[in-house]
Amino acid sequence: MEEKRKVIDCRWFPGAKKCTLAISGAEDEVMKVAVEHAVKVHGQKDTPEFQNELRRLLKEAKD
Repeated sequence: MEEKRKVIDCRWFPGAKKCTLAISGAEDEVMKVAVEHAVKVHGQKDTPEFQNELRRLLKEAKD
């Protein structure tokens, strides 16, 4: 069975910096890129708590 694609979208997060980036793919791929983006662009700290928060916000992509 094919793995379901996941998606996360910066527009789902309130913040001072307006960002329209959306990332979709396999869950592990999305998490890796989303964490890197959040750290580099939005100044977040890469902690286990932050990663858990992001993982909870992943949604199934509508292909």
